[in-house]
Amino acid sequence: MQKQTTTHSALDLFSIGIGPSSSHTIGPMRAAHLFVQGLAYKKMSRVECTLYGSLALTGKGHGTGDAIILGLSGFQPETITMTENESVLTDVHDQASLQLNKQSTIHFNPEKDIVFLKTQLMPKHSNGLTLKAYCNNGTLIKSKGYYSVGGGFICDENGQAIDLVKQPLECPHSFNITAQLIKFCKQERCSISHIMWQNECAWRSKSELKKQLLNLWEVMNDSIEVGLQTEGVLPGGLQVKRRAPKLYQKLLSSNDNASNKTAILDWLSVYAMAVNEENAAGGRVVTAPTNGAAGIIPAVLKYYFEHLAPYNEQTVIDYLLTAGAIGILYKEGASLSAAEVGGQGEVGVACSMAAGALAAIQGGSIWQVENAAEIGMEHNLGLTCDPIGGLVQIPCIERNTMGAVKAVNAAHLALNSDGRHLVSLDKVIATMMRTGKDMQHQYKETSLGGLAIQVNMPEC
Repeated sequence: MQKQTTTHSALDLFSIGIGPSSSHTIGPMRAAHLFVQGLAYKKMSRVECTLYGSLALTGKGHGTGDAIILGLSGFQPETITMTENESVLTDVHDQASLQLNKQSTIHFNPEKDIVFLKTQLMPKHSNGLTLKAYCNNGTLIKSKGYYSVGGGFICDENGQAIDLVKQPLECPHSFNITAQLIKFCKQERCSISHIMWQNECAWRSKSELKKQLLNLWEVMNDSIEVGLQTEGVLPGGLQVKRRAPKLYQKLLSSNDNASNKTAILDWLSVYAMAVNEENAAGGRVVTAPTNGAAGIIPAVLKYYFEHLAPYNEQTVIDYLLTAGAIGILYKEGASLSAAEVGGQGEVGVACSMAAGALAAIQGGSIWQVENAAEIGMEHNLGLTCDPIGGLVQIPCIERNTMGAVKAVNAAHLALNSDGRHLVSLDKVIATMMRTGKDMQHQYKETSLGGLAIQVNMPEC
C-alpha cells in the first residue's frame, strides 16, 4: 500500500470502536459509511457489496456483513451504541430493508446483496471490498472499491490512504523510522513521548490532546472492568465460555498473591482476557492498534497501576504516546494487518508497543525503550493468524494474554541492560514485513490453515 508522507497521530492508532475486528468490522463499516455520503437517495433502489479475500473467507465470523449494514445505515464505529447496533441489524435482517444514511429506505437482503467471493482477490490487499449503488431502473450510479488495511485504516481502490480525520501536513518531528525518532530525541534531549506530544500539539490544543488521551484510557479500563464482570458464552457458535470473571474472582479471593510467583502472569492474563472477550462479544474497545490485539496495551498499563505504582495522568499520557510512536513505526515500515502479515502484525505489534511504553514509564532511556520494543516483536516473528471459524476467539483471546506477558518480560530485559543491542527496531520491523510476505496465504486470517483447519480434521 502507498504510505503517507507525514507522521500519523497516536490518536489514529488508538480509536474507539466496536468488536470483533478492526480490519474486518471497523474498516468495512467506515468504508460503507463513506460510500453513502452524497448519494442521491431518492433515486436509489439497491446497494450491493462484494467482499474479497480474507474479508470473504473470515467475514462471517468477524461480522463484516453486519458492519457493512451499519455503515450503509449511516453509523460510525466511534459513536454507535449497542442499542442502535442491535436495533438496526434486527430490522434489516427481519424486514429485508435498510435506511440509507438514516434517510431513505431501500430493499436490502443481506443474503443476496452482500456477496462473499472467497477465491478472488482485489489487486492491492487481501482485505478488499466493492460497493455499488443502482437507481430505480437498474442503472449503476456509483461504484467504489476500498481496502481495509488493518487497525481500522482504509484505502481507496488505488491503494491511497483515506484520511478520515484531516491533519495538517506539517508537524515538528515527522518520522517513519526509529533512527529518525531517536535522532529527534537526542537533539531535543527528551523522551519519545515528548516528541510525540510536540507533534500532536501541532494538530490540536494541549488541553484537547490530554482530554482525548485520558478518555482513551478510560475506555480501555472500562473494557477491562466490564469484561471482568460479564459472564456467559461468546456469540458465534463455538460455545466459548467467558473465563475472565471466574479467574478474576479466584485472584481476588487468593490470600497469597504477594508471594505467588505466578501472580503477575495471572493478573496480566485476566486483564487482557477481559478486553478480548468483550471484543469477541462485539463490545466497545479501543483498537490498540487493532481489535484482535486490543487487550495487550490496556492489560500492561492496568497491571502497572494496580500492582506497581499509583494511578497518574501523566503516566497514562507518556505510556500511550510512546506506544503510539512505536505503532506508527510499524504502520509506516510494515503492516498492522493480519491478512497481510499474519498475527505478528497485530499481537506482535501490540506486544512491541506495550513493551516499549512500559520501559518508558519505568524510567528507561530511549535506547532501552527501543530495545524493549524490539524484543517484543523479535519473539513474535512468524506468528500466524488462524482463527477457528473465522471468529476472534480461539486462539485470539489467549494470544493477547501471551502478548501482555511477553511485553512485561521484554521491558524487564531491556531495563536490566544498558540499552545497547545488536538488532535495531528498524531491522526487526523490516524482518517482520519480509516474514509476513514469505508466510503462506492460508496462515494470514483466512481460516484455511493452522488451528482453524486442524480442528476440522480427525485425530490420528
